[in-house]
Amino acid sequence: MSVPAPRRRLHRLEGAAIAGVLVREIINFSSYWRSVTFSSTVEPTIYLLAFGFGFGSLVAKVGGLDYVEYVGTGTVGTAVLFASAFSAMFGTFVKREYQRTYDGILAAPVDTEELVTAEVIWIALRAGVYGTVPLLVAMAFGLDPSWGMLAVPLIGVLTGFGWASFGTLVAALMKSIDSFSYITSIVITPVMLVAGTFFPLDGLPRWAQIAGQLNPLYHCVQLVRHAAFGWEPGPDLAHVGVLAAFGFVMWRLAVWRSEKRLIT
Repeated sequence: MSVPAPRRRLHRLEGAAIAGVLVREIINFSSYWRSVTFSSTVEPTIYLLAFGFGFGSLVAKVGGLDYVEYVGTGTVGTAVLFASAFSAMFGTFVKREYQRTYDGILAAPVDTEELVTAEVIWIALRAGVYGTVPLLVAMAFGLDPSWGMLAVPLIGVLTGFGWASFGTLVAALMKSIDSFSYITSIVITPVMLVAGTFFPLDGLPRWAQIAGQLNPLYHCVQLVRHAAFGWEPGPDLAHVGVLAAFGFVMWRLAVWRSEKRLIT
């Protein structure tokens, strides 16, 4: 009498399920990569050129750096933010409400946690690549390359994971895509401005300095500058810790809310 082979126990996050969703996203990305790449890189580059050469003609140095260098490294954070938060907000909402893509994926052996995790990882990987574009533009205008800059894509992926999870959470909370304008005005714009990207936080009121230091994007900007101009091990570990904690909390909230939205 043959003994049936024991069934393999499914883990909470199955690698095969996550890989399947990632492969689908990569294949699908080939059909729209031009528009996403354009929107994710051109706007931060415009900020870099406008602030770097606009204010740069009035301000020679900030924090010991040429203003173009200061803004060039800071705008990496803006590029990561745009490439992750906006892509997740609009992309996941459209796939859920209009294309019904997630209904088809969840009909396969993939659960909501695996779906959200794969989506967030994919968006974070893209954000890590797109985040390097302002750095390359800044190099063309005088920023000296350094070996530490090789870590910038990794910083972008870590930061992008948190903001992609945030965008996924927002998409799961909102009932209308028009409501995203509130998030853009109330959250995304202040986060972008109070991150030490275009000007240091030292000159702001005390409450704004505290708010800025609680801003995950600020920690991304600081890591990028240290990667370009010299690491500071103690503070940099703290920056990584803040970004990792932000990413974990946003990821768990995105999974929780998406489960409520998708599993009815």
